[in-house]
Amino acid sequence: MMLTPARYIVLHKRKAFSSSLSKYKTYSAMSDYAKERKVAIQAVLTASTVCQSVFQHLVANETLTKNDKSPVTVADFSAQAIINTYLQKEFEKDPIVGEEDSKDLQGDAGKALREKVVFLTNGVLGDNEKLTEKQILDAIDRGNYGGGSKGRHWALDPIDGTKGFLRGGQYAVCLALIVDGVVQVGVIGCPNLPVDHKHPEGNRGSLFVAVRGQGAFQRSFTDETEKPIHFSDIQSTEEATFCESVEAAHSSHGDAVEIAKELGITGEPVRMDSQAKYCSIARGDADIYLRLPTSKAYVEKIWDHASGNVLVTEAGGRVTDIDGKPLDFSVGRTLEKNKGVIASKSDIHDKVLKAVQKVLFKP
Repeated sequence: MMLTPARYIVLHKRKAFSSSLSKYKTYSAMSDYAKERKVAIQAVLTASTVCQSVFQHLVANETLTKNDKSPVTVADFSAQAIINTYLQKEFEKDPIVGEEDSKDLQGDAGKALREKVVFLTNGVLGDNEKLTEKQILDAIDRGNYGGGSKGRHWALDPIDGTKGFLRGGQYAVCLALIVDGVVQVGVIGCPNLPVDHKHPEGNRGSLFVAVRGQGAFQRSFTDETEKPIHFSDIQSTEEATFCESVEAAHSSHGDAVEIAKELGITGEPVRMDSQAKYCSIARGDADIYLRLPTSKAYVEKIWDHASGNVLVTEAGGRVTDIDGKPLDFSVGRTLEKNKGVIASKSDIHDKVLKAVQKVLFKP
């Protein structure tokens, strides 16, 4: 068929459109979750600021005790109210799985604490962002979603490591976006974590950000410049360092000692509270994070691991349970299909898993 000038122009336009569409698809893929990433960063930074403010002004009667005996402070409530408000404004249809609810702030019994939460929450918000008491309570209670395997939802731990927060140690503000049961975005704010672990007395306040398929990054609270992070360049488990919970009730320290022997690890473990452990191994401060079961009945919560899961994966690591299964965020508010957590650099993970199973499953 003869290619007429008119047909040439049509084909040329089609080719140009196809090329433009291809570039658009590539750009879209690269920019996936760009808005979610930006909003999550702003929400976590603002919530981290209120946590720092609460710590400076904290007094004994502003601390509650949950039924499980873990302390809860006004910072938990304020941080959850702030983050849920940001999410409601920008992603109105997205449900949220949050750790807290407002029942302890209701009525005459909760008045003093409620007033403090309102005061501290509005203290870090701009003039055009101030919230009424009702708006704050409603925002806290937006975290009551049950989770699941379909659609989008956010997982929030307003203060992960509350005991660390109370003692002036490590704690984290953790926010993750889960889509169809897979964590896609994770942002973790660590107000007390040094920006450079080699200079522990230097600048503190580290923010960690990861989007699946786009890498893992760190920045300080005060500088928006992001730097890519990755696991340390160790060649064998003998060179590795454990990072584990301060609380023995959270992970079996005794089993960890036996596992270290199996792996030839002789160095002292790094102990800290919260998902700051995920951050520390992702940027190379330590190499292996173990959360070993201390009770057959205990089930991990999704908000305690969602952000760290995608951060470690994007930094070149791998996260499984003690059976070698990936963590399953599709079954609700808990990781009921998993037992324990092992996170490490990908190329040593199988060896770590084998050592864990040898110690935990011995006759």
